[in-house]
Amino acid sequence: MKNAAFLLMGLVFTAAASASEAPAPAKPDLNKGQATAQVCSACHTADGSRGSPANPILQGQHGDYLVKQLTEFKSGKRDNPVMKGMASTLSEEDMKNVAAFYASKQAKPGFSKDKTLVTLGEKIYRGGIAERQIPACAGCHSPNGAGIPAQYPRLSGQHSDYTELQLNGFRAGTRGNSPQMVAIAAKMNDREIKAVADYIAGLR
Repeated sequence: MKNAAFLLMGLVFTAAASASEAPAPAKPDLNKGQATAQVCSACHTADGSRGSPANPILQGQHGDYLVKQLTEFKSGKRDNPVMKGMASTLSEEDMKNVAAFYASKQAKPGFSKDKTLVTLGEKIYRGGIAERQIPACAGCHSPNGAGIPAQYPRLSGQHSDYTELQLNGFRAGTRGNSPQMVAIAAKMNDREIKAVADYIAGLR
């Protein structure tokens, strides 16, 4: 029995030692990420900066969040024919590299377009709409729009057109890869969505 016990302990320690010696995950390669980003540049510009208002600004976005979105475009969980075609050619390593490249860039500030909506947008972003149980955007995306890595994207400075399009997609159910946002957007009207999107564009 003693020999069996010692043998078992030896196996446990050997397994633990093997686990502790496992190689750390390779760090993303920014040079490879930049090379992949060249393919994305037609829609997102070479460094993910302020391109077409219909497309998202990727500069400064959390790498883990970008990997999640690319993975879901590839699987079809997030429905977008153009992005599905692009993501389908990428390996997991490619996704991590290009996401790290965009995340390494300093996002440039944006500006609100409709000053008449900024007050309403700020009210909803910071305090929500209690009577309809719409939570404050700041609760998940932070007061300055920096977001929380992996979970919630950076929003500050994002194109208002793009944010409005995504909120409308959540509300209509055509973008269904975030049940939480689908539930929130379903309670918002057109003016509230436009106001929040415009406030976010100028958030710093």
